[in-house]
Amino acid sequence: MLQFKKSFNLKKETVDRKWYLINAEGKTLGRLATAVAKILRGKNKPTFTPNVDGGDFVVIVNSDKVVVTGNKAQSKEYHRYSGFPGGLKSTTLAKQMQKDSRKVILAAVGGMLPKSRLANKQLTKCKVFKGAEHEHLAQQPVQLEI
Repeated sequence: MLQFKKSFNLKKETVDRKWYLINAEGKTLGRLATAVAKILRGKNKPTFTPNVDGGDFVVIVNSDKVVVTGNKAQSKEYHRYSGFPGGLKSTTLAKQMQKDSRKVILAAVGGMLPKSRLANKQLTKCKVFKGAEHEHLAQQPVQLEI
């Protein structure tokens, strides 16, 4: 007689979330973003289910000290559009890093997530800070090396 194994489906009520702390000092932007996106989606857990938010929280510190390789600092551009004629604004990566480096990391991580409402919810679990200090000490995040 054949015995069938039941497939596992994660329920959002049974998700066990952890907090991770990542120091971005000296890390390459793309490699950091892929590792963070993997944790936010929950792909590092054996209970990964694509349609359930089973990921963990990530706190990234020292976002000002993230590194990009090659000529990306001058050639990579971020665009925003107001919706009006002539309303397209562009800024380079170097200028955006000077203005607000947190947005650079969030844009890189958001680009690594699938384009859905679930991914928008998962991106809110990524907390980025410019300096070494952060406000999530009460959650006791675990230091993670990438």
